[in-house]
Formats: sequence, C-alpha cells, structure tokens
Amino acid sequence: MIKITFPDGKVREYAVGTTALQVAQSISEGLARNVLSAKVNGEVWDATRPIQTDASLQLLTWDDQEGKTTFWHSSAHLLAEALEALYPGVKFGIGPAVETGFYYDIDLGEGKVFSQDDFKLVEDKMLELARQKNEYQRSEVSKKEAIAYFEQKQDPYKVELLQDLQDGSITFYKQGAFTDLCKGPHIPNTGFIKAAKLLNVAGAYWRGNEKNKMLTRIYAVTFPKQKELEEYLHLLEEAKKRDHRKLGKELELFAFSEKVGMGLPLWLPKGAMLRDRLETFLKKTQLKLGYSPVVTPHIGSKQLYITSGHWEKYGKDSFQPIQTPEEDELFLLKPMNCPHHCEIYKTRPRSYKELPLRLAEFGTVYRYEQSGELHGLTRVRGFTQDDAHIFCRPDQVKEEFCKVIDLVLYVFKSLGFENFTAQISLRDPENKEKYIGADELWEKAETAIKEAALEKGLKTVTELGEAAFYGPKLDFMVKDALGRKWQLGTIQVDYQLPNRFELEYIGSDNDKHRPVMIHRAPFGSMERFIAVLTEHCAGNYPLWLSPDQIAVLPISEKFADYAQRVYQELMSQDIRGIYDNRDEKIGRKIRDAEVKKIPYMLIVGEKEMEEKRVAVRKHGKGDLGSMSLSEFQKIFQEEIDSMLPPIQL
Repeated sequence: MIKITFPDGKVREYAVGTTALQVAQSISEGLARNVLSAKVNGEVWDATRPIQTDASLQLLTWDDQEGKTTFWHSSAHLLAEALEALYPGVKFGIGPAVETGFYYDIDLGEGKVFSQDDFKLVEDKMLELARQKNEYQRSEVSKKEAIAYFEQKQDPYKVELLQDLQDGSITFYKQGAFTDLCKGPHIPNTGFIKAAKLLNVAGAYWRGNEKNKMLTRIYAVTFPKQKELEEYLHLLEEAKKRDHRKLGKELELFAFSEKVGMGLPLWLPKGAMLRDRLETFLKKTQLKLGYSPVVTPHIGSKQLYITSGHWEKYGKDSFQPIQTPEEDELFLLKPMNCPHHCEIYKTRPRSYKELPLRLAEFGTVYRYEQSGELHGLTRVRGFTQDDAHIFCRPDQVKEEFCKVIDLVLYVFKSLGFENFTAQISLRDPENKEKYIGADELWEKAETAIKEAALEKGLKTVTELGEAAFYGPKLDFMVKDALGRKWQLGTIQVDYQLPNRFELEYIGSDNDKHRPVMIHRAPFGSMERFIAVLTEHCAGNYPLWLSPDQIAVLPISEKFADYAQRVYQELMSQDIRGIYDNRDEKIGRKIRDAEVKKIPYMLIVGEKEMEEKRVAVRKHGKGDLGSMSLSEFQKIFQEEIDSMLPPIQL
C-alpha cells in the first residue's frame, strides 16, 4: 500500500500502482469525469500514470491553470493528428500550450501554403477525431528507437530535437493513429475536447533562429464546452476593438517607422502628453517618499556591463558594441539602468546614517528583441523604465520592500487595476548556473520577499526559474478588463551587484559593510504599461491622465469668441483639451469628440454666452446640463480627487 496526501492534509492509503484518476473515482465519479491531470509531489503527471510510492497529490481540472495547460497541450497533439490525416507527409516542429490555447509549427513541404481557408476543414477533423475518445498512451523509448522512428517518417525536426535529449529520458505519446515525441503530461482521452477553433497562422523560424527554415505556425484554442468557446471568441472580438495598436493610431498616440527602425516607437504629441502625466504622477509621489532623481546616459562602456554580469548573461542577444575611433574602446546601448546607479552610489563614501538611499530615474534602455517577437508597445527594442534602486542596510530590507509594495498598490489603485496576483519569482534549484551569487545570499533574499508579501497580505503564487539572474523578485501579475494576465510592476532583492561593484558604507561600528540593493519599477516599462492600460480601459483613460480632458465646442462662429475665453480660462486652471472651431455642425463636433474619447465636452451657444455658462456632456453618458465654469471645475476636481487619494507616508 502507498499513502496519498491531499492538499487539505488528509491521508488515504491505496494499492501500489494506483493512478490519480482511480483516486478521483474513489472520491466521486463526478470528480473523476473532470480530472484532466494531477500534480504528484509537485510535478504534473498524466492522471492515468501509476503512482508507485507515497506521494502528495492534487487533482487538476479545467479550473486549474495546470489543468488547462494539460488540456491545450493534448489538443496540440490532436491538431497534429488531424493535419497528418489531411496532409500526408507533413513534418512537425514543436507544439506547446501557451497562455490561452496552443500552437504547432509545421512544414507542409515546398510550395504548399496553409491559410485561413483551410481552418474549417481542420477544425472539423479535430472534432471527428476527438469523438473517438482515443486514450493518450505514454511509453518510454530508447534514443536509438526514437531516432529510427522519426527517420523512417522522414521528420528532420523531431530527429534534431532528439539529438539534445538524454537516453533514458525519452517518452512518446500516442492517441489514435498519431505518435509524437513528448514528455507530457496529457489528458486521459480526446473525448474531453468538445470545441476547437483555429485562430491564426503565421511564419516562425525553426527554433527561433533566423538562419533556419521558416515553418508555418498554426495557433488554435479548444474548450471542454462549446459555450466556453463562444464566450472566448466574444472576448477576442472585444480585444480587437481594444487593441492598443488600433487605439494608438485612432487617438494619435504613437507610431512606428521602418526608417527609424523596427521596435522603436515614435511618441506623437498626445502620446507624449500621456507619458508625461504618468511620469509626473510617479515623480511627485516618489519625491514625497524620499526618492532622489538621477539621470544617466543612454550608453555605457562594455566594461561596465562585464562588471555587472549583463554582458555574460545577455551580451549575445543585445545590440552589439559600438566601436569608437579610439582603439579597443567599446560602448553598449544601455540594457539596464542599475549598473549606472551603482556607479552613482560610489561617487563618494557612504555612511549607515544616509541609508536607505533611493535613486530614481525614468531611464531608456535598449534590448535587441527578435523581429518576429516585436508587438506594438508590449514588445519593443527601446523602452523607458520607471526605475529606482534602493541601497539599504540588511536590517532595512524587509521594511523597504514593504514600502515599495505600498507604492505599487497605490499606483494600481490610481489607474483602476484591481485584480492582480503577486508572483514570487525564485531561481530554479535544478539550474543554478543561470544565476550569480552564493546560495546563502539567495536564501536571504528569497526569505525577505516571502515575509514582506505575507506581512502585506498579498495573494501570491510561487514560480521557480523566474528570478532575475542576480536575485529573486516579486512580479505583479495584473488581470485587465478582459481577464487577460499581464506582468507589470516588479520588485527585486539583490545581494549580488553590490558585491560585483564593491559597494560599501561605514557602519555604526566604523567598519565597512556591504549594502543590499532593491530594484523596483511599479510601471515596469512606460511602453508596456501604456499598452496594457490602453486596452484595459479601451482608451477611456482616467480623467487626470487623459491627453485631452475637455473639448470646447462652439455651435457656430458667432459664439467663437466666448468659447475661446472659456477655453483659455480652463487652460489657465491646468484643465487641458482642445478648442474645436471648425466650420462643422455641432453634431459632427460632438461625434468626433466621442470618437477621440475626450471625457468632457463643453458646448457653447447663444444661451450659454448670454448666461456666461456652458452646456456639459460626459463621454459615454450624455448631457449633464448647463452650469457655470466654477460649477464645472468643482465636478472636474472632485472626479480627479476620487481617483488620486493622497498616498499614505
């Protein structure tokens, strides 16, 4: 017999070789019908895989992210089976689950093209195969057998993948007539898949290398119920309307130019105003919290990044060094702000009495993202971080970390992000060579983050392998209005860079000590944050942030002078917007202001001019009635005050 420990701490005994699915059946048949996979001793397994020893067990369903991932990974195999049935001779690359759905990279052969015209045929075939309820069968194979199988199938991509695998660790999965190289896990059978939709087709270089062959990448999604697919497709349509690239063009926020370079956004006047307001908001808040502003160059010597470790870890994937006329003098476009801030710390001796030292900068950095990975503002090659580095004593780390959490929560509240999870990102204990620094220091840093998150009562998840190369971090995973998850703010504890830069302070004992660094960026990057915020609020920015807060609209030229005076008065009170004196009917002016998502429209006609008032309309809500300018200003200010409560110091 073996002992199975459940998440609630209860323990039951089962026969050796019992599967998670059988455990579920012993509890209830209803539960068993919903089990997709299982977490055995922290590792996700097939629900049909025998458990041979005492183990902890968590049954995974569609309500668990790991359950969804298993479902979509299995669906990728179903997609491949359908493709192989419809297009004999097709070759397969990789087919992983992604955050929402899955994809498979395929090679149909020279001259063959897969397009949206083929989607319905493949979807129907997937559902036909799913109804057969074929089991996903796991088998262990030797490397020699595996290579022979795929050589016989003339699939060079699987053969290449096998070259990197260790003999004894290779598994196949078979369902129906399809067999694939895969470590799993998978759902019990294809019958769980009740709805399928192909979403997109794109090109993707094999293994992400531009020197390799371009494969066809097919994106798709599946669900256990048709209704869930219909709801998802509705959300997709809503997401298209909210796409920040579409809204960015309509609202004239930003643009890209091939001559300037891919992934390098150009901020137009309204977008620049939006950025400036975000920066001003955070700068004012930071000053109240004891941060000191600094400015550093856009480049740094190669030696700076060798010292920091960035060259070793990221050098090959960065913009390559800039050679100056001076022999052997090399500079890099700045990939990170932290090395520069370390050098600012070192400009003079430091005492324990002046710590914590909080240095803040809106610093622009550059990273060479692959062209196929660039996407609007969410993935660019040049972006500005709302960066700050706190240099503190070891005994100050937890308190400072908690203060930064408070700042991040204040930023989210001010911008309407209410649904988020704090992800404790730790290093991978099985792959320590990815990181720098001693185990003891990593353990200290990880403990400080866990304690701070607990003290603040944050809803947390823990992810191994997601730490920065120099330290663990707390990443804020925000859900937007459509339920999509984004990583925005981040806080990191770092014992490594102070060592590499030999940072010191004189303690109360008159000896030299090493400070600890806390890296933090509540926005993350201005570009990504604005993209996510734009989609979250569909371009209807909070009043305090909106590029144009008001539109003054005279009904005709006769009222232009009074409208101009209204506009100038509001501008003098730092209420920003446009004065629309075009020779257009008032209905057209109102429609245009609505399309531009301007929060307030102030309409001026004969009655308003005579009574020294304005007729006010609210975007999306309609008429608010006639009022004096002072009455409008009161309404305006009350709305802003409700969004920006004073930060608690």
